[in-house]
Order: sequence, then structure tokens, then C-alpha cells
Amino acid sequence: MEKRTSEKMILVDAVTFVKESAKAKFDESIEVHVRLNIDARKGEQAVRGSVSLPNGIGKSVRVGVITEDKKDEALKAGADVVGGQELIDKIKAGALPEVDILVATPDMMPKLAPAARILGPRGLMPSPKTDTVTSNVGEAVESLKKGKANFKNDNSGNVHQVIGKASFDAEKLTQNYTAFIDAIKLCRNEAHKGQFIASISMCSTMGPAVVIE
Repeated sequence: MEKRTSEKMILVDAVTFVKESAKAKFDESIEVHVRLNIDARKGEQAVRGSVSLPNGIGKSVRVGVITEDKKDEALKAGADVVGGQELIDKIKAGALPEVDILVATPDMMPKLAPAARILGPRGLMPSPKTDTVTSNVGEAVESLKKGKANFKNDNSGNVHQVIGKASFDAEKLTQNYTAFIDAIKLCRNEAHKGQFIASISMCSTMGPAVVIE
């Protein structure tokens, strides 16, 4: 459970507080947690999208690509794992690739569908909604490597996202925060009634959370 401060802060003060509270011996991640006024049980209210964080998140993102015809393009763009049917067979057998994100070309999706029960719970199932099902494999890999992040609400209606490291300067964290919140707002649809965002908090990996006004 997050430890929280008792008061709300404007963004500039929250970023300063969270950076100063990151006192671990490692470079702590800076996390943003958004509580939404949605019913997570209703599919039409689900929130899922992507955001290109202008300053990345301070770590290397491992990208896997499932394709038959564009393996060379994927490798040239910097993909960490590339494969076709043989990679799908490994996944179905329980041997997951060591990646953070999976991209697939449209023609591979019917073949990948049986592995959805394995990839879905781990957040690895490619989806058109997050631009991870695409024919533009090279562009997708490069974008993800530069800081594009996919997000979705959890079972409690919350969305969580790392926006950088404690070592980032305040301006970079603020830019990433703004890009993420703007992307969340764009996910609102007709099924969402009333106030969409209930609250936003920020914290470092080991530090207390502060609620942002």
C-alpha cells in the first residue's frame, strides 16, 4: 500500500517533493497512479491506450516482434526478439520471450490468438488499440524504444505508469507527466459519465505518494 502525505500539491511542488523523497541507494522510478471514475467490469468503460513519453522512462525497453515477412525490418529497428510461428509455438508451450512489449503484424494475429490466455494476463498480447498490431514494424519498434508506453486500467479502475527516474530533472518529469495525463484524457468516451479522473498521485519506488491538485 502506498504511503501518502496528508496534503495535495500543485504539480511543480509534487515533482520536487517526490524527487527529494527518493533516498534509496538506487535510482528510483517515478510513478504516476491515476484513479478513474469507471466501472472496470464494463468493457465499454475500459481505458486502454498509449503515450509517447518525450523523455523516455530511463530504462531500456525490450521489444519482441512476431512476424514472418518483416524479420529483417524488425531487427534493423532494434527489436530484441524476432520470430514467426516458431516463436508462437514456444509461447504456447509456456516459454515466454524476455520482453516488455510484443508487436505483431496483422497476418500473425489469428495464429497468435490461442496464446492470448497466456499473454493477456501478463500485458503482452498485441492489440490495435495500443498500436502493437501493425504492418509498420520498424516504426513501431523505434517508437517503443524511444519511450512509447502502453497503459490500461486495472481491475480497480486505476492506471499506473512510470514516467522516469529520480535522476531526471524536474522539467523532464513534468513533460512526461503532462504527456501521460493528456493521453489518459483522450481515452474518455460516451460511456464515461461525470468526472473522469477522480485523483492523481505521484511517488518514487520507495517514497511516499503525494496527491496532485
